[in-house]
Amino acid sequence: MLPRRLIALCSLLCFAPFCASAMKILSPSFSNGQPLPRECGYRYANRNPEILFSEVPAKARSLVLIMDDPDAPRGTFVHWLVWNLPPATAKLLPGKLPPEACAGRNHFGHDRYDGPAPPSGIHRYFFRVFALDAPLGLTTGADRKELEKAMEGHVVDEATLMGTYPSHR
Repeated sequence: MLPRRLIALCSLLCFAPFCASAMKILSPSFSNGQPLPRECGYRYANRNPEILFSEVPAKARSLVLIMDDPDAPRGTFVHWLVWNLPPATAKLLPGKLPPEACAGRNHFGHDRYDGPAPPSGIHRYFFRVFALDAPLGLTTGADRKELEKAMEGHVVDEATLMGTYPSHR
């Protein structure tokens, strides 16, 4: 019995690196788990932080970016939806999207980035990038539910970056 368990454990350890996500999402504006810059806030400049993508899989045909706040009082609050980013996109600068990209309807009711505005406490903001094996046929203004339905069966990799933002800044 012990040799089988040992073989199974060795197999897991040997192949685990190949199953793990290789794609990365980073920001020069903040480190993972650290506060977002003040100007990213809805009540300030309302500008997205610079976002960097790396190690996008070769089979990716488009990227999707979702930013949300799971700590919102009424459930997860969507701040930013972007799809059909070219897979060669290395970075998103504040206020700029590639011409091919589409923006979706956030919970503020806008088709753009709208930053943190927590009513109380410190909230977490997740930036998730998804590599897809095809571009999406959605038009600008689709909501998260429509986006996630269109993504079904097309995700080849994903990565997450999390920042925080306090209510009184």
